[in-house]
Amino acid sequence: MDRTFGVLAAVNGFLAVAAGAFGAHALKSRAPERMLAVFETGARYHMFHALALLGVAVLVARQAPGAAAAGWAFGVGIALFSGSLYAMALTGITRLGAITPLGGVGFLVGWALLARAAWAQPAP
Repeated sequence: MDRTFGVLAAVNGFLAVAAGAFGAHALKSRAPERMLAVFETGARYHMFHALALLGVAVLVARQAPGAAAAGWAFGVGIALFSGSLYAMALTGITRLGAITPLGGVGFLVGWALLARAAWAQPAP
């Protein structure tokens, strides 16, 4: 397993759990229901892509072409998608939602690159 992406996966998994707990406990009494749902969506996608980074770590260690690029795309996706949803839910500034689709594009690019990297691996 590649150290860089393994650590990024673990740190992002930790942050996703922390965000989920914060949303479920600290925000529950302070944020409107709609913003709570927005925050939870950010945490859910954050965790999905933290787990995807584990796959990236394995493929980077196996020197799969494009695997590292997939990991960086996931990182950008997490920052823009989940980050914008977290910020929107915490501040109530709904215009921040305009950033969210850019993070979604980062996720899509990451998944496409991950598929390509996995396909490039020799059969066992």
